[in-house]
Amino acid sequence: MGCFMNFLWLIFGGVFTAIEYLIASLLMMITIVGVPFGMQTLKLAALALCPFGKTVRSGERSGGCLYILMNVLWILLGGIWICLSHLAFGVVLCITIIGIPFGLQHFKLAGLALTPFGKDIVSD
Repeated sequence: MGCFMNFLWLIFGGVFTAIEYLIASLLMMITIVGVPFGMQTLKLAALALCPFGKTVRSGERSGGCLYILMNVLWILLGGIWICLSHLAFGVVLCITIIGIPFGLQHFKLAGLALTPFGKDIVSD
């Protein structure tokens, strides 16, 4: 079932979302300063390709000072807009019964988009 849902996810926008994240990641990695942010955007791209069957969890070192600082910078430099777009898509998709599973995946992506540093993506 998860494989089928991931296939539908890809058809209805998952590929475009992953490509957006991949392009943003490559642009951020042009500079040395942007490499950590590019790595987090790659994490978002991987989850955007197949979100069904994956869970986002806080990592073992997620409470560190550097992770908190990087998450604050991430939020201020654009993470809030990525999060709000996923929240908006999630709300719109949850209006219909058929769209609820896809809306829930957007909510999962929104949580990761808000604070990606210190988070791990694991298979269920």
